[in-house]
Amino acid sequence: MTLSIRWKVALGTLLALTLGVGVAGILAFRSLERLELLRAEEALAARTGLAALTLEPLLARPDSSRLQAMARELGRQAGGRVTVIDHAGTVLADSAVPDDAVARIENHGARPEVVRAFADGRGTDVRLSETTGQKLVYLALKVTPAGSTFPHVVRLALPLTLLEQRVHDLQRTLAIAFGVAFLVSVIVSFLIAGGLTRPLQDIATVARQLAGGALGQRIQTRSHDEVGVLAATLNQMADRMDRDITALRRLEQVRKDFVANVSHELRTPLTSIKGYVEALLDGAKDNPEEAERFLQIILKQSDRLNLILEDLLQLSQIESGQVRFKQEPVHLSALVERTLPLIKPLADKKSQTIAILLPPDVPAVLGDEDRLVQVLTNLLDNAVKYTPAGGAISIAGRVAGRTADEPAQVELSVADTGIGIPEADRPRVFERFYRVDKARSRELGGTGLGLSIVRHIVEAHSGKIWVEGNQPTGSRFVMLLPATREAPAPTQTSLEIPA
Repeated sequence: MTLSIRWKVALGTLLALTLGVGVAGILAFRSLERLELLRAEEALAARTGLAALTLEPLLARPDSSRLQAMARELGRQAGGRVTVIDHAGTVLADSAVPDDAVARIENHGARPEVVRAFADGRGTDVRLSETTGQKLVYLALKVTPAGSTFPHVVRLALPLTLLEQRVHDLQRTLAIAFGVAFLVSVIVSFLIAGGLTRPLQDIATVARQLAGGALGQRIQTRSHDEVGVLAATLNQMADRMDRDITALRRLEQVRKDFVANVSHELRTPLTSIKGYVEALLDGAKDNPEEAERFLQIILKQSDRLNLILEDLLQLSQIESGQVRFKQEPVHLSALVERTLPLIKPLADKKSQTIAILLPPDVPAVLGDEDRLVQVLTNLLDNAVKYTPAGGAISIAGRVAGRTADEPAQVELSVADTGIGIPEADRPRVFERFYRVDKARSRELGGTGLGLSIVRHIVEAHSGKIWVEGNQPTGSRFVMLLPATREAPAPTQTSLEIPA
C-alpha cells in the first residue's frame, strides 16, 4: 500500500514529536523524582534534627520511661518511627514498639545508617525493617549530650510507601500532562502535514487538469517557499502552453484558411480555362472570332494562375528564410527613381498625379534595394488600381524616432485618394488572400498575396508596416525602416509628377 505524501509527513512528524515527548517525559520524570527524593531527604533531616535536639537533654541521664514517652510523641508528630540508640548499639527507646518490648529489640549497632552516623555524624539507608516489617528510609544523627562521655544516635524512619505514593502521584500527573502533549502533537502533526501537502495536492490536481486539456486552470497560493515557487512556475508553464496552444490553433486556422483560399483562387481560373476549352471543342473553334476571344480569355486566366503560383512561391521562400536580404544603405530617392518608371504609365492612363515629398535630411535605410523597390511598387500599384481617374497619389518620407533612447528610423508612406479601406478591415489586409472587395480585386487582377509579401519583406528588414485612413478619403500605407548613419543623399524637397 502506497502512502500519500500527507500521511508520510503526518506520520513522520508524529513519530518525531512522539519520540521528543517521550524522551522529555522520561528526563522530566527522573529529574522530578530526584527532586522529590531530595526534598524528602531534606524534610527527613529536618525532622530528625528537631527530634535529636528535643531528646538531647534526656540523653545526659537516660530515663527509659521518659525517653520512650518522648520518642513516641516525637514519632507521632513527625509521622515516622523515632529510635534512640546508645554507643553500644542498644536501643533505648523506639516509638514503633510497645514500652515493654523495647528491651527485647536486637542490638542496632550494625545497622548501616547507625554505623555511618557514629563514624561521620550522619547516615542514611533504605531497607525492610526487621522490627516492623515495613520498607523504610532511615536517617540517623550522632548526638553527644552535654556532660556525657559517650555519643548516642537519634534515628528517624519514614515509611517508603509515603514517598512511593508521592512519586506515583507525580507519575500520574506527568502521564496526564504528556498524554495531553501527545494529543496536541497529533493535531499539530496533521496540521503541519496539511499545510505542507495541501498546496502539493492543489498542484497535482491542476496538473492533471492541464494534462486533460483544461488550460485555463491555475494554482492559487500565497506562500513564497519552494512550494510557492513550484506553483508559480507551473502557472507560468500553463500560461505559456495556453498564449502556445492558442498560437497553434490560430496557425491551424490560418493554414485551413490558406488551403481554402488557395483552392478557391486556383479553382476560379482553372474553371474558366476548362469552360472555354470545352466551348472550343464543342465547335467554337470553327468560329475564328469566338475562338480568338476564348483563347485570349484562356491566356489571361493562365497568366493569372502563373502569377498566383509565383507569388505563393515567393511568399513561401521569404517565410522559410530561403531569401537572403542584403544589408546595404538605400536612399529613398533611389527607390522612387527606380519605381516611378514602372508605375507612371499606369497612372497616366487614369489621369492621376503622383506627388513626391522627400526632405533633404532623410537618411538612408539599411536593407535590400531590390526588395524595397518591390514593396514600393506593390503599394503604388494598389494605389493606382483603387484610386479613381483624376485622383492623387503621394509618396512621403521623414525621420522618425530620433531620440536619445531610440535609434533613428525612416518613415516612408504611400497615400491615395481612392475608395479607402474600412477600419474593421485594416488589421487584416496583410493576410494572405484577404480582400476587402473580392469581386473588384479579382477584376483588377490582384492575387491577394501582394500585401502579405510586402509585410514579410518589411519585417525581414526589422521594420513595421500598417495602413490607416487618409483624410478626407483614401488610404495611407506607412512603413518604418531602420536608418543608417550615413549622410542623406541629395534629393528634392517636393516634386509633383503630373499625369
